[in-house]
Amino acid sequence: MSLAACCVICYRRMGTSTPPPKSSTYWREIRITYQARKELHKAVRKVLATSARILRGPFADTFSTVDIEDHDCAVWLLLRKSRSDDRAARLQAVQEMSEAHHWHDYQYRIIAQACDMRTLTGLARSKESDLRFFLRPPPLPSLKEDSSTEEELRHLLASLPQTDLDECIQCFTALALSESSQSLAAQKGGLWCFGGNGLPYAESFGEVPSATVEMFCLEALVKHSEIPTHCDKIEANGGLQLLQRLYQLHKDCPKVQRNIMRILGNMALNEHLHSTIVRSGWVSILAEAIKSQHIMEASHAARTLANLDRETVPDKYQDGVYVLHPQYRTSQPVKADVLFIHGLMGAAFKTWRQQDSDQDSTGKASEDESKHTACWPKSWLARDCPALRIISVEYDTSLSDWRAKCPTERKSIAFRSNELLRKLRAAGVGDRPVIWVSHSMGGLLVKKMLLEASKKPEMSTIINNTRGIIFYSVPHHGSHLAEYSVNIRYLLFPSLEVKELSKDSPALKTLQDDFLEFAKDKNFQVLSFVETLPTYIGSMIKLHVVPLESADLGLGDLIPVDVNHLNICKPKKKDAFLYQRTLQFIRDALAKDLEN
Repeated sequence: MSLAACCVICYRRMGTSTPPPKSSTYWREIRITYQARKELHKAVRKVLATSARILRGPFADTFSTVDIEDHDCAVWLLLRKSRSDDRAARLQAVQEMSEAHHWHDYQYRIIAQACDMRTLTGLARSKESDLRFFLRPPPLPSLKEDSSTEEELRHLLASLPQTDLDECIQCFTALALSESSQSLAAQKGGLWCFGGNGLPYAESFGEVPSATVEMFCLEALVKHSEIPTHCDKIEANGGLQLLQRLYQLHKDCPKVQRNIMRILGNMALNEHLHSTIVRSGWVSILAEAIKSQHIMEASHAARTLANLDRETVPDKYQDGVYVLHPQYRTSQPVKADVLFIHGLMGAAFKTWRQQDSDQDSTGKASEDESKHTACWPKSWLARDCPALRIISVEYDTSLSDWRAKCPTERKSIAFRSNELLRKLRAAGVGDRPVIWVSHSMGGLLVKKMLLEASKKPEMSTIINNTRGIIFYSVPHHGSHLAEYSVNIRYLLFPSLEVKELSKDSPALKTLQDDFLEFAKDKNFQVLSFVETLPTYIGSMIKLHVVPLESADLGLGDLIPVDVNHLNICKPKKKDAFLYQRTLQFIRDALAKDLEN
């Protein structure tokens, strides 16, 4: 690696030296070429000697006898420092590199070519790092003759173990392989037609079949990548390069890129794959993506880089757990966690956006986030309370089982709460004070998670460190949505999530009674908001989703707000009552913790 860096310096020196005078004599041109070659050899020997002294010799060695410019010496010193046995020295070196904005191009390239994996990952997670620190990814291998990315993706999925799998993974894999085989057959020998259950295509006639098939395969690979041994297979079969090719081909398709990032983030949970991920060039792509103004793109990249950064991140962020703040390395100590749990048909980012008006709601942050934001916890709350770690979780939900791909028992509140609890504990939740913020069904999951944690000794820190809970229109006693969908048949085959929200649900009543019993001797605060306006379901149905009596937990304050169910967690602006009261609650509940 250092030899390549040496050549950069040599060529720079030759390029800045005085050009030889023009001559028409052939022999003189040969003599000049010979002289230039001698100078090149001499420069290479000197820089190699410098590299050996700095990277291999004791750090305290002096460099007064080395013939190299002062600013070049500083670059090599930082490289040497970044490989120190002292962790504090390594972190300081990366910080100094990231703050260097006055270097020549070749000096950034020296770092890019000579630094180790740990330093490169640290630079990618440093907010001020110059993108010139990152080399372009290596050339991708050529596709096989008469092959396509769709076919290669199908082969990758088919190469993974297909037996002894979780039911959900089996469902995703079978669907993807079935649809892709029919699509490929149609492309090679006839008209394309609906295959398998055909429904996913029927729902989006405008999509190109190959792109749709790629989505099926990627969704299945997301599930497979949750299994460590399958991650090894994906890597061994060229998956990192294939995913990179797809990422480049689908730059204008956020859904494809999102699933690719989910797979990569899952693979990064396996430390023995880190060197392969770095060598494949993904860190350069992630370093650019984390700086994106699009909340989703930046957050997915931040999750993967955090999983790669074992130098400063002891926690592991599994699929669906996203850190909104801090997404970069920071010297600001984290004193508490605030967790955001969305509800039915919600998402980790869109649920917590500012209330829609005439502003753009595509997920791209505006230039002035104090006026409009695509995710208020990431911009407003992080700025008002910088000592917080802000996490948003995501899980799949549906209103109807018509589109279900996984067994319905996996959608129960009990199953989801156990799954989320395990993921959050792996992310270090419970190691510091916690505030839970939930919308709609997300509040029921919070209650169930706390009840489950109270039964497990290894989860006791989550209970002991819970300081408060905010409920945004949580149907503690059921929802009219469930009654309407079940009784009037507005929804075809209502999902288990919807059925569990009905007022006569035994599971819901048991959950409420158990939580009140659990909370009566606990020292945490509760704040609830409830909508007062109806919500449009589709274009014709208007429904009061969570009435006042259902949102009343029986603990803490209950505040009615003149908004509908969707907007109860979306403040109109930063100085709106909804956000300011939320901020006040968080500050009050964490007052002692934030002072320390």
